[in-house]
Amino acid sequence: MFENFFLKSTAIFIGLFLLIFLAVPIVQVFYVSFLDQNGHLTFVNFYDFFQSDLFIESLYNSFYVAFMSVVLSSIFAIPLAYFTCRFNFKASVLIQSLGFIPLIMPPFVGAVAMKLFFGTNGSVNLLLDDWFGFKIPFMEGLNGVIFVESVHYFPFILINLITSLNNIDRTMEESAQNLGSKGLRLFRRIVLPLSMPGYIAGASLVFLKVFDDLGTPLLLDANNMLAPQAYLRISSIGINDPMGYVIGVILVITSILAVWTAKLAFAGKDYSMLQKGGGGMIKRNLLPQQKVVAYSVVFLILFLVLSPHIALALLSFGTIWSFSVLPDAYTLAHYKSVFENSIFIKNTLLYCSIAALIDVVLGFFISYIVLRTKIIGRQLLDYIAMSALAIPGLVLGIGYLRTFYTINMPWNDKPLATWWFMIVIILAVRRLPYALRACNAVLMQISKYLEESAESLGAKKTTIFRKVLIPLMMGGLLAGFVTSFSTATVELSATIMLVSTESDAPLAYAIYSYMQTAAGRGPGAGFGIVGVCIVALGTYLSQMIIEKKYKQRGMEAKVD
Repeated sequence: MFENFFLKSTAIFIGLFLLIFLAVPIVQVFYVSFLDQNGHLTFVNFYDFFQSDLFIESLYNSFYVAFMSVVLSSIFAIPLAYFTCRFNFKASVLIQSLGFIPLIMPPFVGAVAMKLFFGTNGSVNLLLDDWFGFKIPFMEGLNGVIFVESVHYFPFILINLITSLNNIDRTMEESAQNLGSKGLRLFRRIVLPLSMPGYIAGASLVFLKVFDDLGTPLLLDANNMLAPQAYLRISSIGINDPMGYVIGVILVITSILAVWTAKLAFAGKDYSMLQKGGGGMIKRNLLPQQKVVAYSVVFLILFLVLSPHIALALLSFGTIWSFSVLPDAYTLAHYKSVFENSIFIKNTLLYCSIAALIDVVLGFFISYIVLRTKIIGRQLLDYIAMSALAIPGLVLGIGYLRTFYTINMPWNDKPLATWWFMIVIILAVRRLPYALRACNAVLMQISKYLEESAESLGAKKTTIFRKVLIPLMMGGLLAGFVTSFSTATVELSATIMLVSTESDAPLAYAIYSYMQTAAGRGPGAGFGIVGVCIVALGTYLSQMIIEKKYKQRGMEAKVD
């Protein structure tokens, strides 16, 4: 009886947590977008939005940048995926692994460094002008945002496409070849359609990430886009300006429509094959001429996608880097500034550790309630928690500012929204889906009979949690903790609205703030490198935990 009460109380507590810190802020954004100056409900704010040339231009630019980023990301991802899955490519695993590296660095971190590398007077264009007499406008206007976003987010397409290509039933390809289909026709009629589920899944993620991104357009001075306009309206005019909320509503609706469109693309279509995981495509050797072309394309793409890390490292060590291929000299002074202002790093480690711990605890209980109980509304709990993935971080940040700015902290007269712990909460809400899916995955693999056996021996629910489930789920819990922690370290969109004082600012805010001026770019790049190292280490540890878990299961299976 007590145990059922405990689980129901936990479900209610989690539901209230998600209601207060996820649902209410989003509802506030929608509600305020329909208020006039007198507090009456109206549609005039949306009418004003569509009457403004600036906002219409920003809406068009956001769609344009997101769409073109998907196109350019596809140009990067498709050759890498196809060549490494289709041909006997030396170091194909290494090439695929290098292709995933951009994911460890958010686009805004390397945006300024990319401008120094690919800008009009950047390293690459100076060499092109010197050698061939022309320049390529990589970073001009919106081109810069498209280029930077594509370089960072194309791995979403690459990962999903490689998975789809490796799951293609090769007997279908053999049948097509027997009927005379080959080359480009075989790729267009057989391979590409069969890999379309993976491609669309990756492309929709790229579109969502780019459309909602705030830091990259701001740092590249592309303010005529929706996310920067929302931020500038709220930060300059104030939290009562309705246009920031109208833009927030449009961002949310667009995110939901993008997910819905991706699902609609699969409606009425059958992508099933004769057997699951049919060995992937038939691999063949490259001819000498084909090798030259294939390796040239692959290494050119790898150079482009690894360039942000190269440029950021050069900027973090360089003294002056202007109108030159490389910095004039190198110094460690920027890293000295980083460690003199280590409060940003300390804040990030503290915030992200607490947020990740909250995520693991919530993820564990939500998973258990959904998968092991019959509590009414348990599926709704799961849906609400996962919905954080579809909510742009900037919109959630605006919602927090609106919801909690009018509530004062009990121990002083300052608004609750200015308390540093609100940054922890918003990071926890934003990263909860990562921990939740990790907990779900591992709990689904644990037999209910283990719990029933312990229960039949008189163990209470809390004892079962402590001595059975948590030890068995430890790999998933650690993976969820590390993933939530590492990805939260460079979260800017959600946290930028809640930073009230520099002493409470996290690492992402420091990178953004330092990169605003030429003098601060070196230290800003140093902070960026620290952020990249934290995310890279977190990614590595997460993979190690997962691999260790699977190896242990493999050993146990052999023993059985």
